[in-house]
Amino acid sequence: MNFKTIKAYFNFSKDQQKGILSLFFIIIVLQLVYYWVDFSPVSKVNPEKQKWLSLESQIDSMENHLKNEVPKIYLFNPNFITDYKGYKLGMSVVELDRLHAFRKDNKYVNSAKEFQTVTGVSDSLLVVISPYFKFPDWVKNKPTSKLVAFSNTNPKVFSKKEKTVVKDINQATQEDLIKVYGIGDAISMRILKFKESLGGFVSMDQMKEVWGLSPEVIQSLNASFKVGTLSNIKKIDINNASMKELAQFPYFKYNLAREIVIYRSMNGDIKNVADLTKIKGMSIENANIIALYLDF
Repeated sequence: MNFKTIKAYFNFSKDQQKGILSLFFIIIVLQLVYYWVDFSPVSKVNPEKQKWLSLESQIDSMENHLKNEVPKIYLFNPNFITDYKGYKLGMSVVELDRLHAFRKDNKYVNSAKEFQTVTGVSDSLLVVISPYFKFPDWVKNKPTSKLVAFSNTNPKVFSKKEKTVVKDINQATQEDLIKVYGIGDAISMRILKFKESLGGFVSMDQMKEVWGLSPEVIQSLNASFKVGTLSNIKKIDINNASMKELAQFPYFKYNLAREIVIYRSMNGDIKNVADLTKIKGMSIENANIIALYLDF
């Protein structure tokens, strides 16, 4: 192929030349437009998303604060340390077992030193946890007695149990209740107010319903008190009492009183405990106790 043949390919008429120039011009314009104009899609602003994004810094700050925050330890009675709490405090399984074995005989430690003697915790751990020990106020006035050191290989009886005089819980005063280890002014008043609202206790199982009483303290209460006379209890006429009268009874409240009235209107009189348990919302566990306050 010679030069003349190649040149023949580039022989354009004036119209063709104008068309080629126009094409080049259009290409250049499009390139400039593409370079200078932003064709990215416009995103719609979601108000909820914007709200969460604005709170993101606050959330991050709170998370960092929680990570660096040291868990607060509240005052507690060391006689009632659970396995989990003991683990969190740094006590070993052996030390916890020593404390539980000591408590099985219904005995208590009354100072940080006695706690160390029984459990065998190190001085360094005692320094850390003893500031959080809280003993009842009457312990300060209790005469101290020597403890026999605990031995895994040769366990001994630490002290002889004193003979307990069992009293009527319905005749107990605040002073009588405070004598039970683990009961202070607040809990003793709570027990007396609960008794007053009921008109008297009919079972020692009702101690489980007093907020703040641990199973160990309830066991001590059962050893010191019993339910005596029930003559002072004013019974509720379950079949004739109004909704307002029923709602004033601590075991019923408004919702249960309403259900009792509905049950009476649909089924007639409530004749026994079995009928009582058929009422919606009635505690089956406490039905036998509640029945002692009712007149069928």
